[in-house]
Amino acid sequence: MPIKTSNPAGVHKPGSPYSHAALVTGSGPRLVISGQIGMAADGTVPPDGTAQIAVALQNLGTILAAHDMAPANIVKMTVFLTDVALIKSWREQRTAFMAGHESASTLLIVAGLADPRLLVEVEAEAAF
Repeated sequence: MPIKTSNPAGVHKPGSPYSHAALVTGSGPRLVISGQIGMAADGTVPPDGTAQIAVALQNLGTILAAHDMAPANIVKMTVFLTDVALIKSWREQRTAFMAGHESASTLLIVAGLADPRLLVEVEAEAAF
């Protein structure tokens, strides 16, 4: 796989499993995934953030699989949470979802998302 992650000396160590950089060295396909929210395929939205995180990651996994990819192909994740209290749940679920792969990552706490029911949104880029 042509993805090499790194945490170079001279930069603080990540507080949770992610990498400061992800270098894609191959010329294979690159998949850019729109923000995935905690909305199930049937249109339902769980009322709590922890459940929404699970659904958003499930949606992300489904999209990766549809393109013959897995979490190990993720180069970069950007996460938007509407409540700082969700950080712990996010980190726990992301760690389980990524199964040891540490992509580059950005986490933002935002005032809101496009639909007021939504508490989390996750976008990603992946490559072979």
